[in-house]
This record gives sequence, C-alpha cells and structure tokens, in this order.
Amino acid sequence: MIRRELEEIGLSFLDVICCGFGAIILLLMIVKVVEPIVLEDPEINLEGVVTQKRESLNEIQGQTRELTRQLTAEEQQLVRDLTELARVESELSDILSQFEATRDESERQIEARSQFARTKQELTEEMERLLGLDFTRTTNTIGGITVDSEYIIFVVDTSGSMFSYAWPLVQRKVSETLRIYPRVKGIQVMNDMGDYMFPQYAGQWIPDSNAIRRGIVERMRTWNVFSNSSPVEGIQAAINAFYAEDRKISIYIFGDDFNRMEGGSIEAVVDRVDQMNRIDESGARRVRIHAVGFPVHFQARGGSGAGAVRFAALMRELTYRNNGTFVALPSFE
Repeated sequence: MIRRELEEIGLSFLDVICCGFGAIILLLMIVKVVEPIVLEDPEINLEGVVTQKRESLNEIQGQTRELTRQLTAEEQQLVRDLTELARVESELSDILSQFEATRDESERQIEARSQFARTKQELTEEMERLLGLDFTRTTNTIGGITVDSEYIIFVVDTSGSMFSYAWPLVQRKVSETLRIYPRVKGIQVMNDMGDYMFPQYAGQWIPDSNAIRRGIVERMRTWNVFSNSSPVEGIQAAINAFYAEDRKISIYIFGDDFNRMEGGSIEAVVDRVDQMNRIDESGARRVRIHAVGFPVHFQARGGSGAGAVRFAALMRELTYRNNGTFVALPSFE
C-alpha cells in the first residue's frame, strides 16, 4: 500500500519538469526573432598594415644605403692610411740606409774633432779669443799668416800701377784677409803714404762690424789717392799712431814697388822699424808685419821689375824681423 503511493509521487515530478521545458520552448517560438548584435568587427584593415610595412621597408633601405656609404668612405680612408703607411715605411727605410751609410763618416768626423781638439791646444790665448774654440780655416789664399792679433791695419799702395793693373785682386785679398779674422777689436786702413781711408777715424781704431767690413771693401773700389810707390811712410805712420804695449797688432802691406829714392835703403828702413816696434820682455814684438806682393812690374808693365825686386827684398826682411809672413803672388788670377 505504501510503495504504490511513492511511485505515484515520482512520476508526477517528472511530468511537471517536462511541462516546464515545453512551456519555455513554446515561449521562444512565440517571441519575435531579431538580428544578432555584432559585438566585435572581425575584419582586419589590411591596407593600413601594408602601408606601415612599406614605410618600415623604406626606412630600413635608407639606413642600409647610409651604412653602405659610411662603409665605402671608411674603406677609402683605410686605403689612404695604408698608402701613407707604405710611404712612411719607405722614408724610414731610406733614413736607415742613410744612417748606415753615414755611420763611418760620423766616426771619421769624431776622430777629426778629437784631432782638432789636440791641435787647438797649440793656439795662443789671443788666437782663441779671435777665432773661437771651433774655428777651422777654409782658405789658404793668405798663405800661412799667423792670426793672433786683435787689431789689424792695412797699408795699401795706391799708386797708378797698382790701381790700373792689380786693383781687383787687391780688393779680393783685403776681403780674404778680413775673413780669416772672424772678429777683432779694431781695424784701420791707410795707404802707403799714411793717408787714412776714413779721415774721420784718423789716429783711432774703427770698431769692427759687418757693416764696417762691407764699407771697407766697397770703398776700395774707388780709393785712388796719391802714392810715391814706397810703403815706408805708411808703415811708420801705422806704428807711430797705434803701437801700444797692451795689445797685439798686425799690419798688412799690399804693394808692388819700393822706390829707393823716396824710402831710402832697405837697411835704413829695417833699422827704423826696429826702433819703433820694440821687443818686449818676452822677446816678441807687439806689431806683426805681413806683406803681399803683386806682380805688376813682371806681368802687366813688362819692365825690368827692379822696383818689385827691391819691394820683395824689403818685405822679406821686414816680415822676418817682425814675426810676419811675406807672400809673393805669382799672377793676377
């Protein structure tokens, strides 16, 4: 009795559920059907993407071209650097070759300087002051004349024979004599009569300078004053005016003739100079006398040359007695 009642209740619940679903389906069929609402656009704007990609591609291509240009420029610079490096290496090789080639020469020069240093010790104190410690003579045209004086005097024969035939050579020898004295304390120039080239400096030393030396050589070109072809007056005037016990002087006599009538005998001239140029306590004379003889009477004038022979005899004795040197020029060359 009781079991039967329970079965009736279970069937009734199922009936109710089925009826409910059926009612819902009926309502859906009754309600008006509407279009579905689009919640999201599924289509993609492909044209914009393509444009963006194209712009990116153009930008990448531009960067590529710029990098290519930079790479080309760097390659060109590298080529230039390599070329410059090759040039420097070539120059270095040349320098090393020259160094190797001159090494022996340098050693010879060092040896020559050492030899010169030993020879230099033979110079007197006056010669070192005049020439300097590193002086080397480059010309022998004056011919072994001792250079140890700080004052020099030129006594030049300005006679017609000298001026007409030997004057260019006289100018050259004056210039060469000045060059063997890099610097002195005083210079003077007079002719064989004792007349001064620069009267404003009569009886006083002309200060040494390059301008003064150029002025002396330039003035020599036209310096043509009276002369009696005898150097005696000029020698005596030079010693009388400038002899001093506290200085060494060198007199350079340039001439071609000795007029016995004007100057006297050779013995008389030598004796007078001995009295004027006295020997000091050391046995030396304060004034050196050098002489240069010009071959005017032998070559240019074609005479007997008696005056030139007397001049040579006088100069040999004077230079010997006064610690100097006599040079007789063989020609006008």
